[in-house]
Amino acid sequence: MRTKNKGNAVVGQSGGPTGVINQSLVGVVEEVFEQECIGNLYGAHHGTSGILKEDFIDLKKLSKRELEIIARTPSSALGSTRDKPDQDYCNRLFEVFKKNDVRYFFYIGGNDSASTAHIVNTLAQDSGYDLKVFHVPKTIDNDLRVTDHCPGYGTAAKFVSQAVLGDDLDNRALPGVKIDVVMGRHAGFLTAASMLARRPDNPDDGPHLIYIPERPVTMEQFQNDVIKVHDRLGRCVVVVSEGICDENHIPWAKRIQADAEVDAHGNVQLSGTGALADALVTTLKDAMPGGRVRADTFGYLQRSFPGVISNTDAYEARYCGRMAVYYASNENNSAGSVAMQRFGKGDRYRIETFVTTLASVAVHTKEVPDEFINKEGNNILESYRDYVSPLAGPLPEVGYLKKTREGCGLA
Repeated sequence: MRTKNKGNAVVGQSGGPTGVINQSLVGVVEEVFEQECIGNLYGAHHGTSGILKEDFIDLKKLSKRELEIIARTPSSALGSTRDKPDQDYCNRLFEVFKKNDVRYFFYIGGNDSASTAHIVNTLAQDSGYDLKVFHVPKTIDNDLRVTDHCPGYGTAAKFVSQAVLGDDLDNRALPGVKIDVVMGRHAGFLTAASMLARRPDNPDDGPHLIYIPERPVTMEQFQNDVIKVHDRLGRCVVVVSEGICDENHIPWAKRIQADAEVDAHGNVQLSGTGALADALVTTLKDAMPGGRVRADTFGYLQRSFPGVISNTDAYEARYCGRMAVYYASNENNSAGSVAMQRFGKGDRYRIETFVTTLASVAVHTKEVPDEFINKEGNNILESYRDYVSPLAGPLPEVGYLKKTREGCGLA
């Protein structure tokens, strides 16, 4: 049933950018054209902070060609924000909405953005302001509750898995220990995706060890794990989440950075610094005197790299944007977050969307299920491939030379 409520709409982007967040934005624009209940569509520069300034773009004036270019471009085309609105902040938002006859608010982002949408929706209801608020999911961390997975994750997973694939090949040429630090504050989904770099029929492929926040690890265990693999293979590729914790569940990065910076949501800055990677190199060099140990922090490269986009991720991100508008135009939906349900495997993989409450997505995060983590807590099981592979898509085919009984061959 279509809604009787007519008015204008505002769309904003929030939190960390992704490779496909603009697909969601364009999906919103496309579906707004299909819904007669929505008049103007205003794009808010830098999310809620732009709304307060009435810093808007008339998105309906963009041509189809312009929209397609934007859709294929990583990062947030409207700009982003990490503002955390309180009641006074929201009251000022409502004044802007009233002034511009805004009755629909679409917010593209992660769990902090869902929390903002929830606050806005609750205060709108309490104040009697008729406003439909819909959250469009986005996060490379893949840690939103309810939904099977999140737009943005597949593309970031593709980047990480290909980068680690390249690192493994590099490490074969010049053996030693290589450590890659990957984004993931509380959940290790993105780090877990690095297991795609391993080919099922090549048991010596890296990464050989994978550490995620869901499993605490002591420095002694970390050292012993690496030494054991290195003794067996003569080399070791390790992938570590930036949020990896010690036995007391304190992030290693937080212990290393005594004066760690925090954002408006109270999150300690973990990305954009190589402190964790440097510390891991130091501890391994102490445990392996004379050993070759190197490390890289992937940092923000994972979020907006234009050369690696998952086609599945791009399609689903756009579809979620469209469905947010479609659900909002239904009289039975006053607010919610778009979620995805998965059906089938491999070539039969597909998704369907549904509406979940803002409260079910806001603030809290989900973790990598136990079924995908080995009992030692230092690796991701092969079963994770069925989950992540359809989202990231195929990786490049690679090969290296090895000795065989016949002389040499391709591995």
